[in-house]
Amino acid sequence: MKLHGVGVGRGSAVGPILRMPEPLPAPEAAKHEGDAAAELALVKTALSNVADDLNARGAKAGGEAKDVLEAAALMAQDPSLIDDVKARIDAGTTGERAVFEAFGAFQDMLTSLGGYMAERATDLGDVSQRIIAALRGVPAPGIPESDVPFILVASDLAPADTALLDLDRVLALITRDGGPTSHTAILARSKSIPAIVGVTGALELTDGTIVVADAATGSVVTDPTAEQVAEVEEAIARRLAVASGPLTAGALADGTKIPLLANLGSPKEAAAAVALGAEGVGLFRTEFLFLDSKTAPTVAEQEAQYTELLAAFAGKKVVVRALDAGADKPLAFLNAEHEENPALGLRGLRALRAKEQLLRDQLTALVNAQNATEADLWVMAPMVADAGEAEYFVTLGKELGLKTVGVMAEVPSLAVLADQIAEVSDFVSIGTNDLTQYTMAADRMLGSVASYQDPWHPAVLRLVKLLGDAGALAGKPVGVCGEAAADPLLAVVLVGLGATTLSMTPAAIADVRAELAGVTLEEARAKAALALQARSAAEAREAASSVVVAEADVVVA
Repeated sequence: MKLHGVGVGRGSAVGPILRMPEPLPAPEAAKHEGDAAAELALVKTALSNVADDLNARGAKAGGEAKDVLEAAALMAQDPSLIDDVKARIDAGTTGERAVFEAFGAFQDMLTSLGGYMAERATDLGDVSQRIIAALRGVPAPGIPESDVPFILVASDLAPADTALLDLDRVLALITRDGGPTSHTAILARSKSIPAIVGVTGALELTDGTIVVADAATGSVVTDPTAEQVAEVEEAIARRLAVASGPLTAGALADGTKIPLLANLGSPKEAAAAVALGAEGVGLFRTEFLFLDSKTAPTVAEQEAQYTELLAAFAGKKVVVRALDAGADKPLAFLNAEHEENPALGLRGLRALRAKEQLLRDQLTALVNAQNATEADLWVMAPMVADAGEAEYFVTLGKELGLKTVGVMAEVPSLAVLADQIAEVSDFVSIGTNDLTQYTMAADRMLGSVASYQDPWHPAVLRLVKLLGDAGALAGKPVGVCGEAAADPLLAVVLVGLGATTLSMTPAAIADVRAELAGVTLEEARAKAALALQARSAAEAREAASSVVVAEADVVVA
């Protein structure tokens, strides 16, 4: 039997499966014995212990996992949630039930907001389970223990579990829910562990069943033949050989240079990225400076962080994204107004233009850091819709002293107007996560539409080609900084569509470098042309995986 989902990376694994334990049953709708203060004290102790545990897990995991777990720890001590729990306990509800109801209500509210906030709802469910487990004095549901390596199957995985996976035991991940940009997928990439998410029928697999999990094809094969097992083991050996090889610059087989850059969220991640072969930074997310603050950070505070980052990449390109926040990542000092559809609301550059001084302060801090270091700083605006917005941002950046200023292509309208954008912008960087979301009209955090959130879809690839063609005609760089660049085969196609640089989670660089080294630019363009002619994401992936045909057999539109 073969099951299908969305593969994360190009890795594969073979072994017996183990399923995640079922969630704790919901507490009964019971009343406490009358001492509300004592009941609340127990809950507060549980909240504190869970927060401490999540922070400790984050400190041990580091990197992107640390940020995710620290955010979860903050949820466990959110004042509005605690007030809701207290009100329910004061009304006679037990502590367990009060936590279950309060967290559940907040989850529903976050889910209704969509986007980033819907992603937080999944994490909140895990926090609730951990608090209830602490109140019951039982272990929270987590990764099963095993004396032998196994492939983990679950409906979905909480960040607290994924962050500290024992990679000597867990060979791969298979989940029923989630998409290529879910936390499970992101953390799997950061750990270089194969994962297949959004697998229909995953929970019907039984413990002990031997499966082949192939992230390259997004397939799960049960009871594989000896020949299939041998093929997987050979592929694993090849990947290990590549990973342990010398670090070289990204390039195609014909010598065409394709710099491989890192997506980073904090200056502290720089050293690890360099160690994994990053040739620079293709996306530096500045949100970490803003999201946990009640007031905007000062120019000096921002400058110190940007200088630390740039100093780690002396002589190399560093692409910084201006603050990408708004209604779906509400900031009291930016935009705290409720919006019915925040994914289409006042976010990114739209929000920054509404509070231009905040934007000016950030760009000034970046100029100061640029002038104090030897890195090649590039700055780009998020959520840009047309040439007018692009020209506004580029003009402002140049006036303040930035040398290289560009925009992110996340909105389909920007690709349609690619020729106009190339005229006014120094460069374009394609954010495939949002570009796919908006092209396919499918919330990238919503499991029920995860199948639409696939950057292999020909509609998305055709938009990428519009941007690549416009960049080539104008002599302007076109990079890709979305998670699509971490898929080695898709990375080849993106280069064939005109991408001049690729940026990804650092752990994916070795696999992408190896894949690029095996094809020429002509072959990459041929694979891209075949993918463009497909009628679905699955067909595009299959077409690009096929044997490269002669140039005469393919018409590159």
